[in-house]
Amino acid sequence: MSPDVLSTPVVDTAKVPPDRAHSRARAARRRKVVVMASRALLLVAVLGLWEALSRAEVIDPFNFSMPTKIWDQIYTWVTHGTALGSLGEQIWYTLHEALLGWVFGVAAGVVCGIALGRIAFLADVLGPYIKVLNSIPRIVLAPIFVIWFGLGPASKVASAVVLVFFPVFFNAFQGAREVDRNLVANARILGASDRRVTLQVVIPSATSWIFTSLHVSFGFALIGAIVGEYIGATKGIGLLVAQSQGTFNAAGVYAAMVILAAVALVAEGLLTFAESRIFRWKPAGSDS
Repeated sequence: MSPDVLSTPVVDTAKVPPDRAHSRARAARRRKVVVMASRALLLVAVLGLWEALSRAEVIDPFNFSMPTKIWDQIYTWVTHGTALGSLGEQIWYTLHEALLGWVFGVAAGVVCGIALGRIAFLADVLGPYIKVLNSIPRIVLAPIFVIWFGLGPASKVASAVVLVFFPVFFNAFQGAREVDRNLVANARILGASDRRVTLQVVIPSATSWIFTSLHVSFGFALIGAIVGEYIGATKGIGLLVAQSQGTFNAAGVYAAMVILAAVALVAEGLLTFAESRIFRWKPAGSDS
């Protein structure tokens, strides 16, 4: 054995990591508090400035409203309902349409993305058509869906589906293409069929790509439902926006936007929680 090796001091690493871990945990907690406080201060500053400028008529309160009037409108809708019925009913109607469109759009996007990512011939044949369809402004399809499916939920679900499909499709497609070729080769050496390779190697590897698109796609589903309701509907938050605009009720328009933002934040929180549970095996990002 080399004398250099014998003379090298042995470092007791058992005592170092806990101190470093505690230090990092404290720093992370402090940073989280600072971030949350900064967010709250920014929101209060923006709302306070908006209120002050509206009351001073620096900006037109008729067109831009003010936070206190928006809050009053939300309170009125919560306590006395809307002209269309209770506020909860309108939220559920829109959320139901968005959820259906999101589920159908995600399912179609994942299936088509994995299929084209795995089968090069399909990608070569259908690729140009998908690019053309993706280049079409899909919001303009909402009036067509209203003509096709009427004022009921079907037209809003269709609008949500076309908005959700493409981001999910491209992420699933890219995830299927980015699978480690060594994993696929090893699975084939072990005798796995194409079906087992797809189900047990490709789809699990592409899951993180797919989940990335889910965060964005639910917002698109809400947009599709709202635009469809705005064009023509019997219930929903989008119809509340249209009615508020028709009566020049700026507070009502902003109040509906606040409600939609709250729904989107709750959905984002649920997706983040689900992702953290599914990907518990992934190591947390470490500080350098």
